[in-house]
Amino acid sequence: MMPIQTPPAVVAPAAATPVRAQYGWGYSGSGGEGTGTLNLLMEPGSGRLVAELHGLGERLLLLEGDRATGYHLQVPRQKLDQRAATLAELPLPFLPQVASVEALLRMLRGGEGPGVSVLKKDATGPLKLHWQGRDPRGKDEQVWLDRRRWEEAP
Repeated sequence: MMPIQTPPAVVAPAAATPVRAQYGWGYSGSGGEGTGTLNLLMEPGSGRLVAELHGLGERLLLLEGDRATGYHLQVPRQKLDQRAATLAELPLPFLPQVASVEALLRMLRGGEGPGVSVLKKDATGPLKLHWQGRDPRGKDEQVWLDRRRWEEAP
């Protein structure tokens, strides 16, 4: 006689909780080299994203917005001030191209994405990420991200 088995419980996916993260970054490309800090606020439920890239004692990039209202990218040194309905429509200088906040989270949590590799990880996920790709002019560029802080809201 076979024992009666209980069917597996249906587990609901975890709620999309906001994440605050901070990374040290390094960049090498046709435009030069640099280092600095990347601060992120990501809310996958609404698609909200605030990203600030600092280096050379100044803010190099500000990206903010959400799925409902669109996204606004400012890169003062490149005189870039652009709005788009989706992240996929914006050129992201210094960063790998991502189509959504969820794709950005997958890259940072698991090292997923074209040209992305995980150099070091811990129980939370990748500590050090490396991305190698091409800039809008087709020139090689690389970015290194070192996680300094990762906080998920309860």
